[in-house]
Amino acid sequence: MNEDRLSGTAKSVGGQLEEGVGRATGDVKTQLQGKARQFEGTLQDVYGQAKDTAAEAAEAIRDAGNEAGDFLRTAIEERPYTTAAIALGIGFLIGRFGRRGDY
Repeated sequence: MNEDRLSGTAKSVGGQLEEGVGRATGDVKTQLQGKARQFEGTLQDVYGQAKDTAAEAAEAIRDAGNEAGDFLRTAIEERPYTTAAIALGIGFLIGRFGRRGDY
């Protein structure tokens, strides 16, 4: 849980209290200010949730990239001749299709 979520939750609770005080005293302005603070807190909490989700997604992508790198490193170390042949074949194809319009 990040700072935005904590702050948003605190604002929302504070807004609920302010709305309750306004309702108890019959002060419509205080009630509306409480509702506005609740809304602001909810928005900040949702923003914090989005940041958390983005951070988790970035971590998952980073982990997947590390795993792919480890796989490639292992494949190259275990089969260097096969890897070189594949790289040459890909290079040939790129060169062959890259010059198609140069006739």
